[in-house]
Amino acid sequence: MQRVAVIGAGAAGLSAARYLSAKPNSFEPVVFEKSDRIGGTWVYTGETGIDQYGLPIHSSMYKNLKTNLPKEVMAFPDFPFDSSLPSFVTHKDVLDYLDQYAAQFNLLQYIKFKTVVECVKPVTNGETTLWEVTVRGVTDKANGTQTSVFDAVIVCNGHYSVPKMPKLKGEETFTGTILHSHNYRKPEDFKDSTVVCVGAGASGQDIVLDMHPHAKMVYLSHWKATLASEFPKNVAQVPVIDHLSGSKVVFTDGQSCEADTILLCTGYEFIFPFLTKECRVTVSEDQIVSPLYKHLIHAEFPSLSFIGIPIRILPFPQFSLQARLIIAVLEGSFKLPSKVDVEADNTSDLQKRLDMGWPRRYAHLLGSLQWEYNNQIAQLAGTTPINPVIEYLYDEVSYHRHNNVCHYKKQNYELVDEKNWREVTRQNSGDA
Repeated sequence: MQRVAVIGAGAAGLSAARYLSAKPNSFEPVVFEKSDRIGGTWVYTGETGIDQYGLPIHSSMYKNLKTNLPKEVMAFPDFPFDSSLPSFVTHKDVLDYLDQYAAQFNLLQYIKFKTVVECVKPVTNGETTLWEVTVRGVTDKANGTQTSVFDAVIVCNGHYSVPKMPKLKGEETFTGTILHSHNYRKPEDFKDSTVVCVGAGASGQDIVLDMHPHAKMVYLSHWKATLASEFPKNVAQVPVIDHLSGSKVVFTDGQSCEADTILLCTGYEFIFPFLTKECRVTVSEDQIVSPLYKHLIHAEFPSLSFIGIPIRILPFPQFSLQARLIIAVLEGSFKLPSKVDVEADNTSDLQKRLDMGWPRRYAHLLGSLQWEYNNQIAQLAGTTPINPVIEYLYDEVSYHRHNNVCHYKKQNYELVDEKNWREVTRQNSGDA
């Protein structure tokens, strides 16, 4: 029997708990969750800053968010969303889905809510490494901390809660407001304002469209080639910001605008404040988490793993595969390669990205590489791979998102079999 500490009860932590608890003779999962409910980043709150317990607000959800991928591809492999929902669902729909998942697999019994993990430390005795995990209750600071020993630790704390804040030249002179999308909640806050949104990833594009009916003008500032899709009349694409001066925002092509707000849709940091230096986990300036095998398992301490490191992926299906590979390692049915081989694999993986013209900070970005990665994880874990239809529909939706960003979420889909899908019309869904 191995006691396994799982840090976080979002989708990744729930997936870990589900597969660990399915083998009660082998594993005893204990999930530590600092909030009072499951769901992680999918728990919407109108609050920003610090919560009632003095902790930073974790969620980056905004009021009107709908998923940018259809529920047909988002679901855990054997647990579909409610078929009556439209394909592009709200954050509340996703949270309800995670509640249903937890209920289906009886996971709440393993979760210690309102519990913050303060410290994770390896204790090595010969060839065996155990883990001291120190926690405290968020409402019970007076009684201090508690430390328990575990055979393994799975880190599922997410990476959409600590904003990446780029330095803008002249920002100290800017007379308006600079904030990160982590703190964006509702578009009405920007009524009749001129806003510069920095970053044209999924969040940047979605927030621009959410904001435009209320804002006077929205500038989408990014370094990419001009996006092919048409945007509303009060949305304009511009290059990256060169500098700020008072209320003026000057872009690298020389044009400028007067702005009330700069909204940074610039991504998030990997952060593991509870890991001691003895854990030998580093996060580089390029946001490379090391030393991990397949973005997942610590190369020196195979009993320490991280679900959900990769970026631009289908999260829930991938979490499911990652959890099963972790279990294969803990059971001993899969043995990690040597540290030298892991380093060689990581070097090759990064070089592949560099050869594609990607920057080093994309070391954990998968995108089009996720299908090969998912198949590798499934093969190593000795489990069923994700059905090909998921990739086909994902690629179809990606095409429409890039070419028709204003309307692609109105479409609905249905999976026919393992290789085929079709477009459908749903009544009373509000979508054509």
